Amino acid sequence: MATVVFTPNIQRHVACPQAVVEGRTVREVLDAVFAANPQARGYVLDDQAALRKHMIVFVDGVAVRDRQRLSDAVSDTSRVYVFQALSGG
Repeated sequence: MATVVFTPNIQRHVACPQAVVEGRTVREVLDAVFAANPQARGYVLDDQAALRKHMIVFVDGVAVRDRQRLSDAVSDTSRVYVFQALSGG
């Protein structure tokens, strides 16, 4: 099963403990996490269920390419990191 980790900067705003869940795509993995933690869904995904503009997800160190459908593959040994991208100057 994949391990999903939310960075501390997200956890300051919404509780998102590390989770170990099943899924073959980023969508399936995140849906499994959000089923147990619906408040986190609105923080990470927009109203179209796409990744919010200032969020980024890495699977095994590689940024996801499909920010809309979240169809990037996830394996049983994957580590999925959810970051809030910081911007500004």
